[in-house]
Amino acid sequence: MQTQTLKRPATPSPAPPPPVEKPADYVYYQRRPDDFSSDARARATAAKVKLESHYKASLETAIDLNVRGVELERKLVEMPEERQQREIRRHTKMQSQFLRLRRTKIGLPDFRTVKVIGKGAFGEVRLVQKIDTGRVYAMKTLHKAEMLKRDQLAHVRAERDVLAESTSPWVVQLYYSFQDPLYLYLIMEFLPGGDLMTMLMKYDVFSEDVTRFYMAECVLAIEAVHNLGFIHRDIKPDNILIDKNGHLKLSDFGLSTGLHKRTDGAYYQRLVEQELAPRNISRNSVEVNPIHLTMTRAETIATWKKNRRKLAYSTVGTPDYIAPEVFLMRGYGKECDWWSLGAIMFECLVGYPPFVSEDASDTYKKIINWPQHLHFPEDVHLSRESEDLMRRLMAWADQRSPVEQVKTHPLFEGVNWETLRLLPAPRPPTLRSITDTSYFPTEEYADVPVQPEGAERLDADKDLAFLGFTFKRFTGVQSAL
Repeated sequence: MQTQTLKRPATPSPAPPPPVEKPADYVYYQRRPDDFSSDARARATAAKVKLESHYKASLETAIDLNVRGVELERKLVEMPEERQQREIRRHTKMQSQFLRLRRTKIGLPDFRTVKVIGKGAFGEVRLVQKIDTGRVYAMKTLHKAEMLKRDQLAHVRAERDVLAESTSPWVVQLYYSFQDPLYLYLIMEFLPGGDLMTMLMKYDVFSEDVTRFYMAECVLAIEAVHNLGFIHRDIKPDNILIDKNGHLKLSDFGLSTGLHKRTDGAYYQRLVEQELAPRNISRNSVEVNPIHLTMTRAETIATWKKNRRKLAYSTVGTPDYIAPEVFLMRGYGKECDWWSLGAIMFECLVGYPPFVSEDASDTYKKIINWPQHLHFPEDVHLSRESEDLMRRLMAWADQRSPVEQVKTHPLFEGVNWETLRLLPAPRPPTLRSITDTSYFPTEEYADVPVQPEGAERLDADKDLAFLGFTFKRFTGVQSAL
C-alpha cells in the first residue's frame, strides 16, 4: 500500500501594490557621473572618503568609551559606595577632558620654533614650544610632495603608527601629529642629550662598562618595539636618542614594519640597485669627500668618521648596521634588529662599524658575505664575553641569539632588567635650560628658515593619501578611563 503524500496548497503571493502615479511636474534624474569634470569627480571622491574617515573615527571612539564604561561598572561592584562615587566622578572628568581634546584643533600656529636641530632628506627637526602651555617638543616636518615622489608614504605611516601605539619608556613619545596642504608634522618629546652617534663622535670608543649599560638599554628598547608587533629594521646610533637623565630611547621608525605584515623588500632592492650602479655614483646624495680605492684601512676609517654626520642625514644613508637577510630578501623577522645591535656594540668598543668600506656597495658585499669579513682587531682589547655576544648577534638569522638568551648572556650578569632605567646613567647630559640644544649640531642649520617654506603643493586627490594622519595623545586617559 503506497502512502500518498498530501501537498499543502501553495499560498498565493500578495498582489503587488498598484503603482503610485507621479505628479505631472515630477522630474526623473538619471545619474551620469562621467558627464562631470575630472576635478568635480575628484572632489566628490575626496568628500566621500573624508566623511567615511570622520564617522569611522567617531564610531571607534564611541565604542571605546562604551567599553571602558562597562569595565568601570564591573569594577564598581566590588567597591564600597563612597569609593564608587569618587571613581565615577574621576571617570566623568577624564572622559570630558578626553572629548574636549579630541575636538581641539592642533596646528602649526600653536607652536613657536626655538631652533632647528636637525635636517634630513624630507624635512627638518625643530625644537618648538607650545604657545599656550610653554612645553617644549621636537617637531619633525616632512614634505608631502617629496614623500610621494620618493615612494615614502608607507614609511611615514609606519612611523606614525608605531609612535601612536607605543606608551613604552624605551620609545620616543608622540604627542600630536597633524598636517597642512604642504607638510606633515610629528610633535614628539624632546630628548636633549642628542643621539648615540654624537656621543660616539665625541668619545670615539666606550669602555666595556659603559657599553654594557647602553647595550642593555638597547636590548629593552628593541624588545619593547617587538612587543608592539613591529620590527624596527633601521637601528643605528643615529636613531638611539638620549633623554635628560642620560637614558636611551629608540626613534625614527620610518622603515619599521609589522611582524605580521608583508615587508617592503623592494625598498632595499632599490638601495642595492642604486649602490651597484657604475662606480662614479657617490655613496650618497650629499657631497661627501670621496674615498679612494688606494686608501689604507686606517685612512678609510678616518674618512668614514669625518663624513659620519653627512652619511647619517643623506637620502641613502649608511648600510653599516643592516642585517644580511634584509639585503638577500629571502624573508626575515625580528632577528634582523639583533644583528644591528651587534654592529652598534662593535662600533662602541672598536670605534667604527665591523664592515666599514670605501663605498656602500662594498659594505653591502661584506655584510652579505660576513663570515669572510667579520674580524675583531688585535690592537683593541675585548673581553671574551663581549666578543662572544657580538658573534652571537652577528650570525645567520637562524643561529642568532633571541632576546631571552641575550638577557642571560654572561656579559649582562648582575643586570637588573626591571630597574635599569632607574639607575644613574654613565654619561648624563649637562643642561642649562629646557631649551638647551648644545648636544645637537645647530650651527649647521643656521640658514634654515624659522618656518617651513618652499614645498610643492599637492593635488586634492593625491592629498587623500595622508588622510587619517592626525593624532592627539591624552596622557591621562589610559589610567583614568
